[in-house]
Amino acid sequence: MLSNLLLCFCPALPLVPQDPHPVAIEPLQLTFGLYQTDKATEMYRKFMPMLEAIQDDAGRRMGREVEVELRIFRSYEEGIAALATGKVDFVRFGPASYVLAKQRNKNVHLLAMEQKKGKTRFKGLIVARKDAGIASLADLKGKRFAFGDENSTIGRYLAQEQLVKAGLSSRSLSGYEFLGRHDKVARAVQLGDCDAGSLKESTFKKMNEDGSLVVVQAFDNVTKPWIAREGLSAGVSAALTQTLVSLKDADALAAFGVDCFVPSSDAHYDFVRQGMQAARRFNASEATVVARGSGGR
Repeated sequence: MLSNLLLCFCPALPLVPQDPHPVAIEPLQLTFGLYQTDKATEMYRKFMPMLEAIQDDAGRRMGREVEVELRIFRSYEEGIAALATGKVDFVRFGPASYVLAKQRNKNVHLLAMEQKKGKTRFKGLIVARKDAGIASLADLKGKRFAFGDENSTIGRYLAQEQLVKAGLSSRSLSGYEFLGRHDKVARAVQLGDCDAGSLKESTFKKMNEDGSLVVVQAFDNVTKPWIAREGLSAGVSAALTQTLVSLKDADALAAFGVDCFVPSSDAHYDFVRQGMQAARRFNASEATVVARGSGGR
């Protein structure tokens, strides 16, 4: 018996030639924002190691090249507005600026928070000249006070909370100024332009080598949050968070004065919200106020 053989003939398929010029994936362009705390050229030099580390690690995680452009805001308000309106992709701001931006746009979201010396709290200070005879907050009655920026966590809100707790208000002072940066606050107190002022601990240590300033009151603050704009994709946000919390580059971390980054939630900043609420009782409109300058924390 003969078996029937079924032969199948498949037409030859033409080979698809390789494209000698494949379409390249465009780099992902991100903008990162900071307040101006120094000369722009100095800030670029100082912070580029961090941005390069973020570019490299986030790029590996997303499988594409990432380019991060640094934007330096001349004032707190300029930076807060840019974040709230989506004109910058992610930022490093003070806690009060995060709270204010969140009030304007509830969809801005946290990426991570900084950790210093194993903690997510650090000190703000109210200081006075050593020879001014100011030993307690009560001694500030009738004195002139130097604040930082009008949107500063330490430079305004938490310092005003301390004054309120001590029974002081704007009416208790002879006047006050908003000087913008913490270094300007320290200098104004050293020169006698103001009797006391509020600044971060690191600025106090840096500018008090001559011992001319003394601490009148120390108070807690929460470390800085890194925040993403509304609409930044979940994938990009997740990659940035993973990059930050896994970052081990000592030089990059040192530029920001931190040990590492840790995960963060909105509840971490309730402490600052409460301080900002208390500061409303300072009644700033009832004192002689001068606002000038910008920058700082």
